[in-house]
Amino acid sequence: MKNLRPIHYRIFPKSPEAHLFEVTCTVDDPDPDGQRFALPAWIPGSYMIREFARHVVTIAAKVGRRPLAVTKLDKHTWMAAPTAGPLTVTMVVYAWDLSVRGAHLDTGHGFFNGPCVFLRVLGREHQPCEVDILRPTGARYGKWQLATGMRRHTAPPHGFGTYKARDYDELIDHPVEMGTFTLAAFKAAGVPHEVAITGRHSADVDRLCRDLKKLCEYQIHLFGAPAPMDRYVFLVTAVGEGYGGLEHRASTALLCSRDDLPEAGVDAVSETYRIFLGLCSHEYFHTWNVKRIKPAVFSPYDLERENYTTLLWAFEGITSYYDDLTLVRAGLISEGDYLEILGKNITALMRNGGRHKQTVAEASWDAWIKYYRQDENSPNSQVSYYLKGSLIALCLDLLIRERTRNRKSLDHVMRLLWQRYGQSGIGVPENAVENVASEVAGSRLRSFFDKALRMTEELPLKQMLATVGATINLRQAESPTDKGGKPSSGRSGRKGSHVTLGIRTADDPAGVRLTHVVEGGSAQLAGLAAGDVIVAIDGLKTTAKTLEKRLSRFKPGDRVRVHLFRRDELADREISLQAAALDTCTVSVTASDATARRRREGWLGS
Repeated sequence: MKNLRPIHYRIFPKSPEAHLFEVTCTVDDPDPDGQRFALPAWIPGSYMIREFARHVVTIAAKVGRRPLAVTKLDKHTWMAAPTAGPLTVTMVVYAWDLSVRGAHLDTGHGFFNGPCVFLRVLGREHQPCEVDILRPTGARYGKWQLATGMRRHTAPPHGFGTYKARDYDELIDHPVEMGTFTLAAFKAAGVPHEVAITGRHSADVDRLCRDLKKLCEYQIHLFGAPAPMDRYVFLVTAVGEGYGGLEHRASTALLCSRDDLPEAGVDAVSETYRIFLGLCSHEYFHTWNVKRIKPAVFSPYDLERENYTTLLWAFEGITSYYDDLTLVRAGLISEGDYLEILGKNITALMRNGGRHKQTVAEASWDAWIKYYRQDENSPNSQVSYYLKGSLIALCLDLLIRERTRNRKSLDHVMRLLWQRYGQSGIGVPENAVENVASEVAGSRLRSFFDKALRMTEELPLKQMLATVGATINLRQAESPTDKGGKPSSGRSGRKGSHVTLGIRTADDPAGVRLTHVVEGGSAQLAGLAAGDVIVAIDGLKTTAKTLEKRLSRFKPGDRVRVHLFRRDELADREISLQAAALDTCTVSVTASDATARRRREGWLGS
């Protein structure tokens, strides 16, 4: 068959001190009219144009030893002069993006995602690929290993050498970590899994593997064994402060704070470890939901431009719903822990004024220009398809259970989507999730979806949670750090209504810097803006630590004088204080009838 010779790549950490990878791409039989090459403009799973070509330092081509002209056609596309080949293009790529989306190289480790470093040979995307991954030069790198989900060709286990992929799409879907990382392994439903932890840490790796095994096996059985991958790798980078994850077909790249990892000798699941497990659960669930069950517009991905869909509420929102739900169903956290998480999520949504302005369908469509480019007005104008999408999924799950007398649930919807779209490789049409959910429920759910996805009405959380014997309770926030989920501690010492300025803040050497100003809040009505630095309230110096104490002296309706700096100009404003909103939520189980109890047991124990 014509054009099945592999495209050959070679990546060499040429200068870890300068953060430079050297990457070559060799085509045996280039286009005789001039072969074109391109770097992706974005990476699947992170919906923003990132312009990876901006990190290319140099690019050159040759045939044998003879240099060949290379012309840049646009921001990320090049064309080599006509030649008979074999043609080799060599790039030097700057790698100093310590994130799950980019490439990073120093004397301690190397990491890269394929879209950052591997040129796409236009017109040859379906040809097989081979890549030689080389060790840096020098004795200091002699103990480096390699972790990736990519298939080995001639490379030894966890070693440098040749790896292979069926096509370019598979090639760039396997991030690579190299260095002296901690390596551990376990099996889930018979599938080998590995955990590679880069960075200084003191984690209880055995416990981490035991816990990951539980959540992985739960999700494999949720969709139905066998798992869709032969092997899976968790690539974890532990730093002082960090959080993030990006899914791939047989691996995930994770960034966490080293203190998020489980401590030896500590049996309890700390809040930070629970958040890390939730992140692992989220990215693992993506193995099915978005990597294989994917929107039709992602089949295949167009890596040069935005791929618009209204379905991110389903692919990220439903995944966000199942990430913590998996933890309680797999026995890693208690029912009480889960209800606390749910209360925090509802609190976060209620404090997001943007939910009244933007629908989740609009948020999905505009992810490319808004979600990853948050600014000081985002809380007032945008809604998260992760957050609201997860609560839509909750309502949908409980609605299906109510309509079917607890015989069906969102689990059945996900299995049916897997069977029809994930296993077949057919992209999911824009209306398919709604249609499949209605089919499982045995009745039309158009009204629910219209309100939840295409309108800005409040979700029926109170009504749906009541069907499983759970109640939403609302109160005022006790402090700026009160995220909800728990009942009032009663330690604030305040009597009557709490007051608020309607601001979000950060520390500043001069006082309190406003990062966000809530629409319609006291501060905005008085003319304060993001970037202002409050230095005094009622004539008293104010800092981030003393702000709450200063406000505790007042009651709703009181007027106070605030001194602030806007840029380098001192100003003062009189502010009329408002009562803090009842936007802090807890979810509790009430005395319920047998039907509600059975539904709750099925919901949290499926």
